[in-house]
Order: sequence, then C-alpha cells, then structure tokens
Amino acid sequence: MASRAQVLIPITIAAFIIGIVGVLTIPSETKLQSVDFKKGTIKLDNIVLNVEVADTDATRTRGLMFQSQLPYDKGMIFVFDDEQVIPMWMLNMQFSLDVIWFDGKGNVVHIEKNAAPCKSALEAMSCTYKNVEGKKAKFVLEVTSGFVDKFGVTENSKLQIISI
Repeated sequence: MASRAQVLIPITIAAFIIGIVGVLTIPSETKLQSVDFKKGTIKLDNIVLNVEVADTDATRTRGLMFQSQLPYDKGMIFVFDDEQVIPMWMLNMQFSLDVIWFDGKGNVVHIEKNAAPCKSALEAMSCTYKNVEGKKAKFVLEVTSGFVDKFGVTENSKLQIISI
C-alpha cells in the first residue's frame, strides 16, 4: 500500500505544473494591469446595472482580475457567440463574487453564490465554477458577493440587455 507521501507528492507536482502552464498560457494582453472594456447597461429584473463587457477571448480571460472591489450597481457581463457550458475561473481575483449564467433569451440557468477567488495559480482548478447539469448559457454576469441575496435574484429572474 502506498504511503501518504507517495500519493501526495505526485499530486502536488501535477497541480504545480498545471498551475504554471495555466498562467503561462494566459494571453499577454490579459496580463496587463489596465484593460479597457466596453461599457454597457443591463437590467436584471428591475435592477439596472452598469457593466463592463467581456466579449473577446482576451477580455473574457482577463475578466475582473486585479480589481479591488465592485459596487452593487456594477458588474461584468461575459458574452459568448453560442450557448454552451461556460466555466468561469477566479484566478487573480481579490474578492468573492456571485456568478449568474443566462441562456440566449435571458433566462437564468445557474447561480453560484459567493464564488471564492483563487489564492494561487495552483488552485486554478478548484476555484473554477460552471453552469451545472449541462445547461447551456450565452451570457454570464459577475457581481459582488451578496448581490443575489440582497436583490432577490432567483432562477425565475430575467436578464434584459439594454446596451452592450
């Protein structure tokens, strides 16, 4: 029977390698501290939010990395060309988020409350969240943790794109 060290050492090495490869494969433009996102406005039920729009591979990868806070009236909307199962990672995040996935018609398909940030690149796999049960999404909204409870967002909530 393998000892605890014989099991943990290969797992630790594999996690380290995966983390390093993940960081090295981030497109260079996403590593910059300052990224200009398009601005937009959305409505979630009766709540109007000013959002940053992530609609390219580079801006979707960069997301809210390195931001120190996000007021309740702001968010980031990730826009995808097709409906799909969309994983969201929390690498280089400074605070927890509520993450809401929507289909192409603006219906909620999944809500992840209080998604915790990664503490290091090694944790990238453990701090990735996705719309579960294979429910496909076209939009993902990231808002500050506590937003969903504060504004009563549920599976019956509806997203309306005003401008993006």
